[in-house]
Amino acid sequence: MKAMSWFFQDAFDPDKQFFYGAWVLTVIISIVLHELAHGWAAIRVGDDTPIRMNRITGNPLVHMGPVSLALVFLMGLGWGAMPVDPTRFRGKYAEAFVAFAGPAMNLCLAILALTALGLWQRFEVAEAVTTAAAFDQSDMVQKGKTFLWVFGLVNILLAMFNLAPVPPLDGSTILANFNRGYRDWITSNAHLAPVLFMGYFIFIGALNQFEHNLWSVSARAAQAWIELFWT
Repeated sequence: MKAMSWFFQDAFDPDKQFFYGAWVLTVIISIVLHELAHGWAAIRVGDDTPIRMNRITGNPLVHMGPVSLALVFLMGLGWGAMPVDPTRFRGKYAEAFVAFAGPAMNLCLAILALTALGLWQRFEVAEAVTTAAAFDQSDMVQKGKTFLWVFGLVNILLAMFNLAPVPPLDGSTILANFNRGYRDWITSNAHLAPVLFMGYFIFIGALNQFEHNLWSVSARAAQAWIELFWT
């Protein structure tokens, strides 16, 4: 409850409203594109289920549903789903291809946002050095940089979170497609999937008490990418 109230209260704090809005918008856009990537990949390997079920759309309600959308506004977290039929897939590793498409989309979005931010900062510094002018610290400029940072960071978080080999996450599907032993285990223990996922979620939360956690690693990766454009 503390985490939920902390995040939702930002919507009413003038100093945090933009960050709150940027986070909510980013999460919704990123989840929708993540699910669409799964759908496009499934179509590519022969499954037209996303088309038949009218899921190739940008409507967040279709991909996330009202409960997930509400949680994004309340807690900054949400989920989505894309119906596919693996029995229609063509190719030995088609399941892994379709599963990886979602995190790959998030990684591409992160690269685009952080590259834009890195280039923005580089040219801003170059212009300031050349013209001896001060950095543009206007509210609009700072908000633009904040949005790009949030967009990049959230998408790294989503990619890393989803690549964990824990059912029903994408990482589990990918590993199962390459490892028969793991596939047989999760198939015979499907009833454990909710427990494993909740355990993973709690583990991720517990890691926040330490220096190296999902958030800090993602932030360092984002910063490292941005700094590539400073030299």
